[in-house]
Amino acid sequence: MTESTVKILHSLSEITPEQWDSCARGAGPYNPFLTHKFLYALEVSGSVCNETGWQPFHLVVENSVEESEELIGVVPMYLKNHSQGEYVFDHGWADALQRAGGNYYPKLQASIPFTPATGPRLLCRDGSPESQDLLLSACAEVAEQVKTSSLHMTFMTEDQWQRAGELGFLKRMDQQFHWHNANYSSFDDFLADLASKKRKNLKRERREALSLGIEIEWVTGLDLTEKHWDAFYEFYLDTGERKWGTPYLNRKFFSLIGETMADDILLIMAKREGRYIAGALNFIGENTLFGRNWGCVEDHRFLHFEVCYYQAIDFAIAKGLKTVEAGAQGGHKVVRGYLPSATYSAHWIAEPSFRDAVARYLDQERDYVAEDIAHVEQSSPFNSNTDLEQIRKAKVSKLGGEE
Repeated sequence: MTESTVKILHSLSEITPEQWDSCARGAGPYNPFLTHKFLYALEVSGSVCNETGWQPFHLVVENSVEESEELIGVVPMYLKNHSQGEYVFDHGWADALQRAGGNYYPKLQASIPFTPATGPRLLCRDGSPESQDLLLSACAEVAEQVKTSSLHMTFMTEDQWQRAGELGFLKRMDQQFHWHNANYSSFDDFLADLASKKRKNLKRERREALSLGIEIEWVTGLDLTEKHWDAFYEFYLDTGERKWGTPYLNRKFFSLIGETMADDILLIMAKREGRYIAGALNFIGENTLFGRNWGCVEDHRFLHFEVCYYQAIDFAIAKGLKTVEAGAQGGHKVVRGYLPSATYSAHWIAEPSFRDAVARYLDQERDYVAEDIAHVEQSSPFNSNTDLEQIRKAKVSKLGGEE
């Protein structure tokens, strides 16, 4: 006989990296954001803690077999007293519940802090549907026991989103813009798939971005130094202060990830007259390049597009990566070859009447998002005879997939 037990960890120091990462490996292709070292760097740096409103509340499910415990899976989860740093906006929900006399906070958030990147949230060692269902049920049970208003699983994979819906979670859909590698051998090979006018526009933007003697460097692995992080952090602060007031990540976090996961990091840095003036932070997954943060101390026309989008495509082609996820929002990415892609989140809400109201809203929102994705695709820069669905499904042969 086996019996499942649920534990809550208030720090990743309570579980070994080997235990956590064994669950992340079972959930699918390597994703740097799911690793113990990335999530722990957020905690150790103080970017994620009670004071910032992200209290670690990680869920662990084990099977007890005759006095021994067998790890089934984990969920990266946080108890929150605000809705900042999530990129799936629920401020309207919070306002509605509080106007009705309820308390929206605290809430539970199953996500990667400050990271709008798709990935599994139910990390099971065996990856089985049964284990995923067990984790989902455990999350809902914990949310009920701690008397939170709600539980939110954001930027899930589509299959886990569907499973959550089958277990009664509310299903939400939004969109991002991703670039897909149809086995391109070079950037020019990619350009050949575009309509003539769009192709000329992209070439012009790339020329103008570097026209003032700006040079581009790819920095990864052992080449990453504190000098690079000092420069990038200055860029990050500038962007953060202009966009949302207080940047989420502190300087210590960047040093920590540079020490523990340098091979998973790509800094694309722009230099003019011997000085770094702009940069973009990317993370390298098994088959995806994840663009995360950008900043600059000099404004140059089209430099943002070159550093964040075109250089990312160059790197993905060079390394045989299947996809570039260039972060949240940004319809301007479409004319640059990034196609709309649905993103998924699942929501458990305690109060029945509030849950019903949100469910009705989400039914309408999903229809709108699906229609908008179809509409946006009509303005893609690809040739009229290009099969966009086949581009999405293309497998890079270097990964051992089908061509």
